[in-house]
Amino acid sequence: MQGLSLIQKLAVFVLPLVFAITVHEAAHGWMAKRLGDKTAQMLGRVTLNPLKHIDPVGTILVPLGLYLLTGFMFGWAKPVPVNWNNLHKPKRDMGLVALAGPGANLIMALIWSILVYAGALMLESFAWLGVPLVLMGVTGVLINTILMALNMLPVPPLDGGRVVYSLLPPKQANAYSKLETYGLLIVLALLMTGLLGFILEPVVAITIMILPASDIVANLIPVILSPARS
Repeated sequence: MQGLSLIQKLAVFVLPLVFAITVHEAAHGWMAKRLGDKTAQMLGRVTLNPLKHIDPVGTILVPLGLYLLTGFMFGWAKPVPVNWNNLHKPKRDMGLVALAGPGANLIMALIWSILVYAGALMLESFAWLGVPLVLMGVTGVLINTILMALNMLPVPPLDGGRVVYSLLPPKQANAYSKLETYGLLIVLALLMTGLLGFILEPVVAITIMILPASDIVANLIPVILSPARS
């Protein structure tokens, strides 16, 4: 299959990206509510309405800039506020709230992979619907698996860092939490040295392998990531 045009790439990227980052944040709020903190609910953040989660920089400017520079679109939503003191067991529940976001991405990757399979079944008789469904599904799988893997890095304030904090003894947890000041710098350093891709790629690949239609997804990822054709 040939590379996609600019309009086609935008069409298959926008919806999966918006839902990946908004459902991720809504899942944090939903889990916090279940564990005793209703801050996110009171602020209207336990919702799938993307407008409630959009961050002008992370949801619009950064994805657009990345796409123009690299051909790939990625971003983030406004973090969901959580008052850890309201949780039933703050230290333990912090980890559960953190896991909810990547867990939601894994579920969405599964849903998108099922849509890839459904789209593939339509290719012979309904290609006009099957082709865009397959391409959007592959994009949804890729975005959600990357977002899941990235957020599970054990670097605070990423979700993986919160999970590690919740598992450590109090003294070690307090020392570990001081890394949060340097969290963004650590991620940027990993990105600039190429180590971030080295770390994430196996996690993404293994996750895709266990999903339905994994062969279709693997074969079409190069098409999705290839530069837009004129």
